[in-house]
Amino acid sequence: MSIHGGRGGRERLVVIGGDAAGMSAASQARRMRGPDELEIVAFERGHFTSYSACGIPYWVGGDVPERDHLVARTPAEHRARDIDLRMRTEVTEIDLAGGRVRARDVDSGEESWTSYDKLVIATGAAPFRPDMPGVDAPGVHGVQTLDDGQALLDTLSATRGRRAVVVGAGYIGVEMAEALIKRGFEVTVVNRGREPMSTLDPDMGRLVHRAMEGLGITMVNDTEVTKVLTGDGGTSLLERSREPGGGRVRAVATEDAEYPADVVVLGIGVRPATGLARAAGLPLGAHGGLLTDLGMRVRGQENVWAGGDCVEVLNLVSGQEQYVPLGTHANKHGQVVGTNVGGGYATFPGVVGTAVSKVCDLEIARTGLREKDADRVGLQYETVTIESTSRAGYYPGASPMTVKMLAERRTGRLLGVQIVGREGAGKRVDIAAVALTAGMTVEQMTALDLGYAPPFSPVWDPVLVAARKATAKVRAGSR
Repeated sequence: MSIHGGRGGRERLVVIGGDAAGMSAASQARRMRGPDELEIVAFERGHFTSYSACGIPYWVGGDVPERDHLVARTPAEHRARDIDLRMRTEVTEIDLAGGRVRARDVDSGEESWTSYDKLVIATGAAPFRPDMPGVDAPGVHGVQTLDDGQALLDTLSATRGRRAVVVGAGYIGVEMAEALIKRGFEVTVVNRGREPMSTLDPDMGRLVHRAMEGLGITMVNDTEVTKVLTGDGGTSLLERSREPGGGRVRAVATEDAEYPADVVVLGIGVRPATGLARAAGLPLGAHGGLLTDLGMRVRGQENVWAGGDCVEVLNLVSGQEQYVPLGTHANKHGQVVGTNVGGGYATFPGVVGTAVSKVCDLEIARTGLREKDADRVGLQYETVTIESTSRAGYYPGASPMTVKMLAERRTGRLLGVQIVGREGAGKRVDIAAVALTAGMTVEQMTALDLGYAPPFSPVWDPVLVAARKATAKVRAGSR
């Protein structure tokens, strides 16, 4: 085992993880401090850097034709900026007392220690794989990295059968279900929730349910997969002969039914990949993510920072720590970390929980708190739901839109918004995201000076219609 040291008086920054947060931090630190002042070593265990994991379902579905279109910056481009990027190298231990990390070459198995003056942990997230029989069988896929996406595409190409089961109906589950439909598979989604998209309240999730069934997807709600069945369901004799015990997936089972499957995609969500941090004794929150201060420095550590899908962040509406694994936050975290490591000053104050997705042409968006989130933190609230259109009703192409809004009882403070509709619906959530960040009341929102013309909006934008209705309900409740 070798030890890397001897840096000629320069400080050394070590980055664990080569995707959004890690390489954003490395790049920003490099902008602020040249190679004569700061040596940067980054470790990435996979084959790719700085890519869009959010784009994987669209690559699998064929909307994005090439894998490399999802890569924002290649390893060669990072190295050209004087970043010592070591691919296919996995960090296996953090020695906080010694100021060093141990890394293993994934292909050769060779191990070495690398010392650091400053450390950035950006280990990301891992797809949740439930502890049940058969979950590791050939043909069962989690989808988090480009390597995962490539493995799934390889399976889809080699599989003669055309039956797919998606386990879970969150963002990844819903997006992967649509991608598989586009690939010509018969798709069943098994979801333990009342409706798909648990990031929405069930009444809004029901709209997504209808849209999925309209695509030909079979929805099975209120049901949990208990095991993956394997055996003679392989696609060919040759494939089965290569698998120990002939163990290719053939179905998933619940307590009272079986659903045939030639491929299974796990869309149950992700968990923070914080095994390294836990082993090193770093502080983790209730969701398993690293805890940091406003500058993204790991709490209790002078020279360790963290960002991306391995951290928890403050929800500005609830006032509690939350786990929100999104690329938008990861890139911001990286900028903040890189600025602070580079000698500047930056903070990441928190999030309001904004997200947007789609099923075919149905746009799905949310920000702030759901009803159960408000209940959990003890907030009293009013809810309103309105139906409107994306454009003036008389203008061609106007399509229906449903907006649900939560406001705090008595104060009228905006707590959350959910929107489901066609073209023009999803990005309207940004109005609410700004209002939440500013701590506005629904009454204050009614006076917002939003852009209007018949091709873009009714005279009263749907979000403002909901705000007016919420204002009236808050006033009535305060009498």
